Amino acid sequence: MNLAAEKICVTLGGKKILHDVSCKFSSGKRTAIIGPNGAGKSTLLKVLCLLNENFSGIVTLDGQDIRTVGRKNLSRVMAILPQERDAPPDTTVRQLISFGRFPHRKFFGTTTTEDDAAIKNALELTKLTDFETRQITSLSGGERQRAWLAMTLAQRPKILLLDEPTTYLDIAHQLEVMDIIAEVNKKFHTTIVMVLHDINHARLYSDEVIVVKDKKIFAAGEPKKILTAQNLGEVFAVVADTFTNAAGDEIIFPIKKISRH
Repeated sequence: MNLAAEKICVTLGGKKILHDVSCKFSSGKRTAIIGPNGAGKSTLLKVLCLLNENFSGIVTLDGQDIRTVGRKNLSRVMAILPQERDAPPDTTVRQLISFGRFPHRKFFGTTTTEDDAAIKNALELTKLTDFETRQITSLSGGERQRAWLAMTLAQRPKILLLDEPTTYLDIAHQLEVMDIIAEVNKKFHTTIVMVLHDINHARLYSDEVIVVKDKKIFAAGEPKKILTAQNLGEVFAVVADTFTNAAGDEIIFPIKKISRH
């Protein structure tokens, strides 16, 4: 499914959060949204799925204004993993993942074989099969993040929105989550839109990148063409250099902050 935003503006308390933002997200591709803190990245993500409806402009899904799609229909094709999330402390992994099936159930509907299959598949994808009876509060940070990701996967969305999915995770767990996202994209052709802070994750795990700066789109396109040392200097005010790692991937590394008076 094709997702697009046109001339999006968001104002909160008289302050502009986004201004005249237009962008497209290619079906079946992975798009990373990056930019400085406060640039409007998370706000854009919330606008795309109507978690934030206080905007002007239009968001379309296959050409249709998402405001006319209906929330239940929208939740059947689109899922979001926000930064802020919570569940009752006694919730088990399986129970949490089963919440992702709600959009597909009828009123007071019971769990179907299709629900069970989706939950089982989500557990396997996130390597949580042996954890399904564990309470969420007993899990490590990486395990807990995979459980929340599994909940969105059980929803079986055609479009998956992720707001900083690797925040607070150590290096190994960051790679684990990014690898799961890549597998989901490859296996199900799921359109992925993810807000990322790690520039090299954006370079290595996305097909397209959108850079947001000063509430606007600064640049968009292929990661290697957009995430350059020059652009990082302009967007993040850092001096950066590139090198090739042992796997043959080009990596960009910030060296120092640029002083601007």
